[in-house]
Amino acid sequence: MHLKLESLAGEVNILRGLNLQVTRGETLAVVGPSGSGKSTMMMVIAGLERATSGLVRVAGQDLAALDEDGLALFRRKRVGIVFQGFHLVPTMTARENVAIPLEFAGIRDAFPRADAALVSVGLGHRLTHYPGQLSGGEQQRVALARAVVIEPELLLADEPTGNLDRETGHQIIELMFELARARGATLILITHDGELARRCSRIARMQDGRIADAGVPA
Repeated sequence: MHLKLESLAGEVNILRGLNLQVTRGETLAVVGPSGSGKSTMMMVIAGLERATSGLVRVAGQDLAALDEDGLALFRRKRVGIVFQGFHLVPTMTARENVAIPLEFAGIRDAFPRADAALVSVGLGHRLTHYPGQLSGGEQQRVALARAVVIEPELLLADEPTGNLDRETGHQIIELMFELARARGATLILITHDGELARRCSRIARMQDGRIADAGVPA
């Protein structure tokens, strides 16, 4: 996989010669220094960025063969994403935030399913609260519920505990692993936390846009 971007300084190689295979149901930690391409790789896997060359196949789907509408549909059905910054809509309640991907998919029982997802992350008592009324840990729980409500085949998490204190972050991670296991989802986790990385079945190390070490199953 390669990804190049144009800048005022000329062409910049973000990912180059990247080769990584992840099996169904695996938990993979991706580690490496800042700027090594971890988040960019996740964006390519999610179909939010396009590789300029190479093959990106996720859940049997060649992402290069999809147009923008096709990529949006692919994400809606198969990929859940949890970001460090929560990315909640501030004018929507927790229930409404979680229901967004279901409503986009035209699912009629979006709100009952959103409520069930929030209950599964311990927020059954916060359904009608807005993000500004929730703590950081509660907001990340809402984001996690939104990511898993579609029952994705692939769950991507980019430094999901980066804005949380250690205890709250630990609770979020426990929930994430539990939900991934319950749904049989593949989990790819970007982290700088060595202890957290070792919780995964494999650790891949990135350096300068490449996989320096793909690791072996634990």
